Amino acid sequence: MDIRPLQPEDPPVIGAAFDEIGWNKPVSQYERYLQEQRDGTRDVLVAWVDGEFAGYVTVRWESPYEPFNGIPEIQDFNVLPKLRRQGIGSSLMDAAEALVATRSDVVGIGVGLYSHYGSAQRMYVRRGYIPDGRGLIYAGRQVEPIAMVCNDDDLTLMFTKTLKH
Repeated sequence: MDIRPLQPEDPPVIGAAFDEIGWNKPVSQYERYLQEQRDGTRDVLVAWVDGEFAGYVTVRWESPYEPFNGIPEIQDFNVLPKLRRQGIGSSLMDAAEALVATRSDVVGIGVGLYSHYGSAQRMYVRRGYIPDGRGLIYAGRQVEPIAMVCNDDDLTLMFTKTLKH
């Protein structure tokens, strides 16, 4: 396995891989990530196995989630389903956490709440992430008690992890 920063030739390969499995992750998303990487606002780590795209994770250096207040956030973490359970996700998370540790003692992450996020939920807890204590977040805003929200990709629980002791 090789993990390296996103390169200019990667967006079409990544977009095609997700298009093949029916996920809405267009090439333009990775072109934007490439520009954000150039601008220094986001870093993207891409995993390759035997020369084949396997997955990626991004580090957004200034989280839009206000309570993180300067804590970098791991965002948009994906491993192709056919390549899961081979340590690729753990290796990507190791690399992302090591990258964040060069600038911060703490890293944040959000995770969706429906069943497709089950593996990620378990992984984050096993890796030492703990909920930030603010409850449910919908589209970046705290959900008030008794409020009705849609359980879609915008509904998350936010976690943090201390990287240095």
